[in-house]
Amino acid sequence: MPYLFTHFTREDEGGEQVYFSVSPDGLHWQDLREGPALVWNQGDQGVRDPFIVQHPLTGEYFIMATDLCIRRRNHQWGPAIECGSRDVVFWSSRNLVDWSEPWSVTLAPEGAGCAWAPEAVWDEERQAFLIFFAAYTHDNGESRHRIYAAHTGDFRTFSPVFKYIEWPEHVIDTTIIHEGGMYYRFSASHDIKVDCGPALLGAFRRIHIPAVEALAGVEGPECYRLPDGRWCLIADRIRENAGYVPVVIDDPAAGIARRLEDSEFCFGGRLKRHGGVVAISEEEYLRLLNR
Repeated sequence: MPYLFTHFTREDEGGEQVYFSVSPDGLHWQDLREGPALVWNQGDQGVRDPFIVQHPLTGEYFIMATDLCIRRRNHQWGPAIECGSRDVVFWSSRNLVDWSEPWSVTLAPEGAGCAWAPEAVWDEERQAFLIFFAAYTHDNGESRHRIYAAHTGDFRTFSPVFKYIEWPEHVIDTTIIHEGGMYYRFSASHDIKVDCGPALLGAFRRIHIPAVEALAGVEGPECYRLPDGRWCLIADRIRENAGYVPVVIDDPAAGIARRLEDSEFCFGGRLKRHGGVVAISEEEYLRLLNR
């Protein structure tokens, strides 16, 4: 089963755009193109955290990304957090090589400082996507990143945005998988916490996966199913600036997982920062390589 990885790279000229890499097995990656595959030159004139998802009913692919170029902001994180873009940027495609013109939608609540790390998961109950993202907001006298969410069928029109996850501390990234009738949320703020629940909008409880909890100084968790049926959680070692490290999860409910050794994976020659992975067909894999 091949895969497509959408990601950004370094915070240098052209690095904060959408790059493509492919893999035949989800663990060994090959970079496509020297430069970005998709470019956003409106808004903040750069994007980060590009996440890709396929619509289960139409087959259409969507990429969503943070409207932020920190290089253009002279690496001033304070203003980017407190008064950055509240928009999320989107592209769509039916074949992974021909992409629409990008569009943006203001999703973060009024008064929020930013809209970061958007992702989406299919909500079986509502037959729509739940899109979720981090926003820096002021609530009950406290300012921090919280996760907000909305439902959408086409990433152009959205239900009202609501608060989805709140911790006593910042929560800046979340990714969600569905396994054995349960939804598992991997949420990060320099480490990763895991919770699970039977419904996306229901109650979640904290669970423990020691190999995941042992990761330190990481952001951007992303989880996808490997060809053998196990899950692969990858996390961006932001503190070390060392790119991704994978943890293979045999059973999330039982907490059975193992961090892979360096010899067991290869993310290619290009540094990969916070992105998304989607399983694709062999035909799509070859089409991407040929294009």
